[in-house]
Amino acid sequence: MISTALIGELATLSIMAFALGMDAFSVGLGMGMIPLRLRQIAKIGVVIGLFHMGMPLAGMMIGRVLSEHFGTVATMVGGGLLLLLGIQMGLSSLSSRDKPFVTPVGFGLLVFSLSVSLDSFSVGLSLGIYGARVFVTILLFGLISMFLTWSGLMMGRKFQRWIGSYSELLGGCILFCFGLKLLIV
Repeated sequence: MISTALIGELATLSIMAFALGMDAFSVGLGMGMIPLRLRQIAKIGVVIGLFHMGMPLAGMMIGRVLSEHFGTVATMVGGGLLLLLGIQMGLSSLSSRDKPFVTPVGFGLLVFSLSVSLDSFSVGLSLGIYGARVFVTILLFGLISMFLTWSGLMMGRKFQRWIGSYSELLGGCILFCFGLKLLIV
């Protein structure tokens, strides 16, 4: 029989995973404004899910030593990366090139994934202190962020069809605002 403590821990971890995955959803919404194939969307979701598993795992492994100092730095770096991505997308939309400057493929996908999963590292540091179940934590974080990324990318893809050529500019503005939010709050 499942204990109430386990159910409470699963509920808490699921809520945390959802909150952390909302970063991926929001950024996915912005990046979904770039024309992407379904195969690319699937790959992006999987890679972000893996980053959302690896970052908290690394944080949990490092644990208590760095948690007080690194949590703020991770948020600042993630916010800065999103600001840069947003600026680059916005500038790219104003240029005469057909291809967007920032795309979530190759190195761009790694930067994109890192920017939305840095906060998972600092949460992992905190969870390492409290002794959360590692396997359950990283599995929930990865799966929930993957599904939220797919949702954001698909919604962005639909929205991109409605607003046409301005979609990349809007996507850049979304990323920029989200990065600004991370830096200010």
